[in-house]
Amino acid sequence: GGVLFTLADTGMGAALYSVLHDGEWCSTVELKINYFRPVTQGQLACRSQVVHRGRSLANLESTLTVGDQVVAKASGTFAIRRSRAEPAR
Repeated sequence: GGVLFTLADTGMGAALYSVLHDGEWCSTVELKINYFRPVTQGQLACRSQVVHRGRSLANLESTLTVGDQVVAKASGTFAIRRSRAEPAR
């Protein structure tokens, strides 16, 4: 379970970084995961997407699969921070 949680969190962070502006960074505020099947073998994949990106918060989702089987789904909220030298957009 911890591996799936970490993969979902990392995947969502990477997806969010792809839409951040220069001088912005993010941190996880909240993450919820639902486990559907145990993973004992096979190649684990994580597909993450930005659902909504606001000025200071973003919502994301991850789907974790082994082959064609969905083994878990996660949703998370991330804070968007700016370096003090960067003006708000």
